[in-house]
Amino acid sequence: MKLVYVGTSRFAVPALLALQPHVCAVVTQPDRPAGRRLHLRPSPVKEAVLGWRVPVLTPESCRNPEFLRAIADLQPTALVVASYGQILPLQLLECAERGGINLHASLLPKLRGAAPIQRCLLQGESETGVTLMQMDRGMDTGDIIAQEATAIKADETASELESRLSRIAASLIEKWISRIAAGDYPRTPQNDRDATYAPKVEKSEAEISFLRPAAEEYRRFRAFTEMPGAFVRTVWGRVKLLEVRPRPDPAAPGEAIRTSPELVVAHSEGALSWLQVAPEGKKRMSGLEFANGYRIQPGMNLLHGKEN
Repeated sequence: MKLVYVGTSRFAVPALLALQPHVCAVVTQPDRPAGRRLHLRPSPVKEAVLGWRVPVLTPESCRNPEFLRAIADLQPTALVVASYGQILPLQLLECAERGGINLHASLLPKLRGAAPIQRCLLQGESETGVTLMQMDRGMDTGDIIAQEATAIKADETASELESRLSRIAASLIEKWISRIAAGDYPRTPQNDRDATYAPKVEKSEAEISFLRPAAEEYRRFRAFTEMPGAFVRTVWGRVKLLEVRPRPDPAAPGEAIRTSPELVVAHSEGALSWLQVAPEGKKRMSGLEFANGYRIQPGMNLLHGKEN
């Protein structure tokens, strides 16, 4: 069995490690600028294979003729794909005997697209999972081979859920890869009428608003706290929210309900307790430290800095 592994993000790493003995090449996104100094940083998948004696290919485009020839020359049994970041052309899938086999972080046909983990949290889903599927020319539209579902925990963030789903993905591909290589596996067409979509996340979606219910904004926080980073606008500027919890306390939107032992701020319904924050241009601090530093008193509104 010869596998070409195609993946980029942290989600893709456990399955890669599970398949290591069979991997003859790895395809991942090129190094990208990251951090404040914008130094080039390799993808999590590329970092995971440092020291492996396999070629690592980082094409800007998977339609590059030279790249396609390199994959075809390997004569792989299958391409195993997980969170790569590009739609793969049919010419690439046809390079492998069994085509492309994708690990997708949702229960397809629900949440096709680039951001299924964040979207399921934002939408308040109670369950998600991983789908093992045969790839075709569409975006997550191919036949389903197998699925495994899991309940979403009440306070789980996107990175925490991604970590759990990545382990499920590794277990799923380990279980099925021998049958896939032998051509002995089920294929169930998706029902397109049941399809929903998970488009790429825009930075503006991570803004927490006091004018929306706290329960809704807590889902937004859990979805976007790590990437692109949840934040709120106050009279003192933007504040990154690093750790919050929902509270039932009622008050006017933006009002500080209390400031000790933690800062609790009202929304249109309910409130959020600010446990850890980072004001714009400043280091991480507790909600209490933020309240003390900006002299916030109970009854003061964070939208305009005055008492209601």
